Amino acid sequence: MVDSSTSGQVASSEERPLPQPPEEVLKIEGLTKSFDGKTNAVDNVSFTVFQGEIFGFLGPNGAGKSTTINMLTTILRPTTGRATVCGHDLIREQTAVRRSIGVVPQESTADEDLTGIENVLLCADFYGIGRSISKPRAQELLELVELSKEAERKVITYSGGMKRRLELACGLINRPRLLFLDEPTLGLDVQTRAAVWDYIRRLKDEFRMTLFMTTHYLDEADNLCDRIALIDHGKILRVGSPSELKASLGGDIIEVEVQSDPSDLSQAIATIPNVVEVRKSDSDYRIKTKLGEETAPAIMDALRLAGARVTKISISKPSLDQVYLEYTGRSIREEHAEAGSATPRKGMMGMRRRR
Repeated sequence: MVDSSTSGQVASSEERPLPQPPEEVLKIEGLTKSFDGKTNAVDNVSFTVFQGEIFGFLGPNGAGKSTTINMLTTILRPTTGRATVCGHDLIREQTAVRRSIGVVPQESTADEDLTGIENVLLCADFYGIGRSISKPRAQELLELVELSKEAERKVITYSGGMKRRLELACGLINRPRLLFLDEPTLGLDVQTRAAVWDYIRRLKDEFRMTLFMTTHYLDEADNLCDRIALIDHGKILRVGSPSELKASLGGDIIEVEVQSDPSDLSQAIATIPNVVEVRKSDSDYRIKTKLGEETAPAIMDALRLAGARVTKISISKPSLDQVYLEYTGRSIREEHAEAGSATPRKGMMGMRRRR
């Protein structure tokens, strides 16, 4: 017989500690930024970022991503709204906020006349970190981003990818609880982008760091982020994990282009089994369906019977681009192509000098 009074007894369900909710590292409520008093670059944004996650801001150039980061890193003052960053009030405790975070800006801020390690040590000086601590830490960080062999080289000799990795080391010198990454792989080649992705994953997996990153790259958001906020014209459209966002579409997407025809064939398509929704734009139809491969032939037959000539049909599985299209009516790929290459902004410059 087992003595119920023994110390090895398993605790009852009433005695077991309840699971703790995830810690909020970033909490934003109604954050708004207007530069002219009329148009909001960031419009009443609210969301929460939890300890140990990679949270992504996905949207095209001009959507309000960098403006949001500039507010959360104390470079810009919000017009309205409030936020707590690592437990510190964004407005009243700016110094504490800055000491709790790291920033990897969109454009390079490294001094090209200095060596790699001199740049990292300079960033440590801005935080008031003594050299007895900053020197071994800088060497450790340069090893992390695989720049230890190039530490004594001047940054002017670095490639674009090496400069990006140096920025990452600089952003980590104060061992931040929260690291902001503004378009971390913008302009990098595929191989270098993959390497930066690996460093970002290591920061989360090995160091349990919380990361907030902006991007307009769909594959980057899909591969790296635990949760994503879709942002467009300064507004948050939807927040969720990549799988949740794609599942919100409700199935496959069939896009059909017919020869110019003034009649609306949406109703004929909508009556087909498994069709969830039909949207018409000029002579194009965008159809949500549960079973794309099975439904497409039925759609073709229905359109032929209605006298329409199909010139193009495509089936696609749910993707983040389709999600963005669902909520904005525009493809993020098209948005970025029209906007062209990003123009470097000066907003992040000097961030480190304000420590």
